[in-house]
Amino acid sequence: MKILKLLPVLAMTVAVISCSTVKVVTDVDKTTDFSQYKTYSFLGWQNNSDRILTDFDKKRMRDAFISEFERRGLEPVADNGDMQVSLFVVVDQKTSVSAYTDFYGGRYGVYHRYGYGWGYGYANTTYNQHDYLEGTLVMDVFDGKSKDQIWQGIVTKTVNEIPEKRANTIPTSIQSLMRKFPVHPK
Repeated sequence: MKILKLLPVLAMTVAVISCSTVKVVTDVDKTTDFSQYKTYSFLGWQNNSDRILTDFDKKRMRDAFISEFERRGLEPVADNGDMQVSLFVVVDQKTSVSAYTDFYGGRYGVYHRYGYGWGYGYANTTYNQHDYLEGTLVMDVFDGKSKDQIWQGIVTKTVNEIPEKRANTIPTSIQSLMRKFPVHPK
């Protein structure tokens, strides 16, 4: 009987965790003509935020960005690109809470369908708490000559703690971010 009570809670928790979506927010300088940009260069990680990443994850991110820029016809250069890109990453510990209430009972009285009569029964509420990591990657793009910011993209997603799965989720998250980039794939 207790297993049957816990089954819906477990199913709900698994559904919430597995359906974690990628959230993307962007902002753009609407006066910028992005067709003028042909090259880009990376400025690096802001405030050494990459210290929390493994070398494998940094490589996955770098390769995903290079692939996305390449699809848009932009060439990488070591320094002084037409666009300059900086990255910043934050990982936060989060907690999700879910609750499930089962109720067994009914009502006494002839007029129970109208709400009259006394009730009987019991309710049992089960709470479940799940800790997880949420990663946020901020991409700032600057004009190479004026050094003015021309675009910002922020992608947020639950961090998968299994390295093999991160090999797929990191490029997918960056692809979701780059869908909002003003230069579209060719």
